[in-house]
Amino acid sequence: MYQYDRKGPKRGVALYSYSADFGFSKNLEDCFEDVCDMGAHGIEILANTHIENYPYPTDEWVDKWFRLLDKYELVPVEYGNWIDSHVMGTRDLTTEEAIEFLSRDIRLAHRLGFTVMRAKMPVINEKLEPVENWREIIKGVLPLAEQCNIRLCPEIHTPSNLNGEMVKAFVDFIKETGTKNFGLNIDFSVFRTEFGEHEYRDPLFQPNKPEDIIPLLPYIYCCHAKFINMSDDFHETTIPYPEIIKIMQEHGWDGYLLSEYEGADKYDPGYEVGQTLRKQHIMLKNLIGD
Repeated sequence: MYQYDRKGPKRGVALYSYSADFGFSKNLEDCFEDVCDMGAHGIEILANTHIENYPYPTDEWVDKWFRLLDKYELVPVEYGNWIDSHVMGTRDLTTEEAIEFLSRDIRLAHRLGFTVMRAKMPVINEKLEPVENWREIIKGVLPLAEQCNIRLCPEIHTPSNLNGEMVKAFVDFIKETGTKNFGLNIDFSVFRTEFGEHEYRDPLFQPNKPEDIIPLLPYIYCCHAKFINMSDDFHETTIPYPEIIKIMQEHGWDGYLLSEYEGADKYDPGYEVGQTLRKQHIMLKNLIGD
């Protein structure tokens, strides 16, 4: 499996960015080729979207997966999955059932070479706070995650705040357990400062300052490098990327920035997301010196 050893912030792509194209004009190899062509190395997949016959891919598919990684010099960074508490239909999953489902995905993520999982748990309110038994679920899988070298990372996404109670609870859990197998994925939407005149803005959202990320850096294993609007001169006009990247570099953060596109025109027929991704990667290349 291909390895990329550059230290510091590194460039990657969340294949979610291709959701308007995947399965229509692009297959998995097309996405890999596009990521490679823009000089990025890390990838994030969505398990139930990008894995054929998920959650039980064939050996042939897995062999092809590794051949494609080597061919396009890509590193499997983050495996995106959900703990679907409503999968039983008439009732929520019990803690034991949630542990069983999450364990299955940990084993599959490890089989495919990933070291980080975006462990997205069911939320109970508009603040995106997780179910009350999330601690019991995570504790139940930590031994397996350690055995498989997997770091479970809930995504901190707008309208959540880096200084809020949810993030504090996650950090307290890490400190209390001493685990290295639970951490954070910071979505850069939490730093967004600009909105269009008629664009929806969550009334609960208060933007973070770039320096708010500093005390969390030891617990962050990858980031969603969200972008909303890329200008023709390669600037993200809604998120203060230069300040964020500078802080991460100055504090020695080593991990992948996974581009994730959620532009309003993403689902327009014929829209070419690859061109917007390339603009962002020119920006990232300039900022991180890659």
